[in-house]
Amino acid sequence: MSTGLIIGLSIAAVVVLILICIIACYNGLVKLNTRVEEAWSDITVQLKRRADLIPNLVETVKGYAKHESKAIEAVSEARAKMMGARSVASTAEADKSLTGALSRLMAISESYPDLKANANFMQLSSDLTDTEDKIQAARRFYNAGVKELNSKIMMFPSNVVNNMLGHFKKREFYDVDESEKEAVKKAPEVKF
Repeated sequence: MSTGLIIGLSIAAVVVLILICIIACYNGLVKLNTRVEEAWSDITVQLKRRADLIPNLVETVKGYAKHESKAIEAVSEARAKMMGARSVASTAEADKSLTGALSRLMAISESYPDLKANANFMQLSSDLTDTEDKIQAARRFYNAGVKELNSKIMMFPSNVVNNMLGHFKKREFYDVDESEKEAVKKAPEVKF
């Protein structure tokens, strides 16, 4: 074989290897981006499920706790804020407000034994607890995906491929504030 042919084949092999690396990096970024979008969708589904449960809970509480209009209004306002949230940060903030308002409403139920004994209220409380657990799981899945995507966007050689294509952007984490982190560490026992 001639030297020119060997050099030509070597250059072709290097070009093919570079293309394979670019394709693999790009496909990895697409896969991670899709995982993050799927995880965000899971969060929004669970937040909507919780928001759909709230009107029934509010109506049940209204029947028993007529004098607690401020707490009921706070839940309704926080729900409306949640339904209007569009970004990760605004959703996290609205989620925090709604969680606080719901906690206050549930605490009020302690003052009304008939309400606590109501089958509809008990079922709604159980459904809300289940939904809260699903929201936490979805948030963990989302944040894990965001961490992986953001890391890959910054790491070589993916960062070079992304800079060439400019397609993928770092994502925001769905953060909880420090007080909520502390509350999770020492969650109170709630009995209905």
